[in-house]
Amino acid sequence: MERPPGSDREALGQKRQWELNRANFDGHWQGPTRWYLRQPSGFDFQRPSLEIPQSTYAIAFSDADHGTWHGTGLRFAPGNERILPLSRNTYNSSGSCWQFPGAGGQSSLTMTSDVARCGHEINLFSGRSRSMLIALFEPMSDGAVQLESVGATAFRCQRGEIDPPRAPLASAAELLEWVCGWPGERRVLEPGVWPEASPAAEPIAGFEPAAFALHCHTAAFDDNLVCSLPDRLPAGPFQLQFGCLLRADHFAQVCLSFDAAHHLSRWELSRHQPP
Repeated sequence: MERPPGSDREALGQKRQWELNRANFDGHWQGPTRWYLRQPSGFDFQRPSLEIPQSTYAIAFSDADHGTWHGTGLRFAPGNERILPLSRNTYNSSGSCWQFPGAGGQSSLTMTSDVARCGHEINLFSGRSRSMLIALFEPMSDGAVQLESVGATAFRCQRGEIDPPRAPLASAAELLEWVCGWPGERRVLEPGVWPEASPAAEPIAGFEPAAFALHCHTAAFDDNLVCSLPDRLPAGPFQLQFGCLLRADHFAQVCLSFDAAHHLSRWELSRHQPP
């Protein structure tokens, strides 16, 4: 059977995504998870609504094409535990997973009121540290989609020497101001378009806190994680911002862009360092 044009290139791109997934996530990751849930009065990002003292994501690969994901301390799984097989042949069949070197996660490709729950998991890696933010949204009876909860985990890999805790900054404003003016570079992925090699980096001007803090919920979390999220999704195009001060001289930012129909159009990974 003749292969359709471009299929070999697409297969190589999908293989590249699988290899990045292995490189990023292979590890025995442990850390406390703190969930911030919507209350009748709104959100209090200073006080978690739910604390899970130890979440563990044990991710191991038996060969180049197969592995196992074993999670405990999970909010939604029965018994707070789940085991999933991993396979290159089936990885990312939904197209919702995405990987850059040192950053990866999964995203809802559509954020509309006809979806029962939508959300995003963002992971930023440095050494043997994995800093994770989860943002979940829910539909409302009036057709709006509102923020339901935010979860944060400061994972450390237990295989070998453990990275130390990071010195926290006082607030999201202080964290973003720390990074202000740092130049950087940006890489872009689009849903369903998986390049054979890492996307070329585009130089970008100095970091502007106001360009990150777009929404009313701009908050900092464990591990110097930070995000900016709307209380309700706007009617037109929008962006969701996530970031982490991985080191005193390295800020990583993930921007998710949605079009007017609330379909995900691109993932952007930016890395900023002082001049």
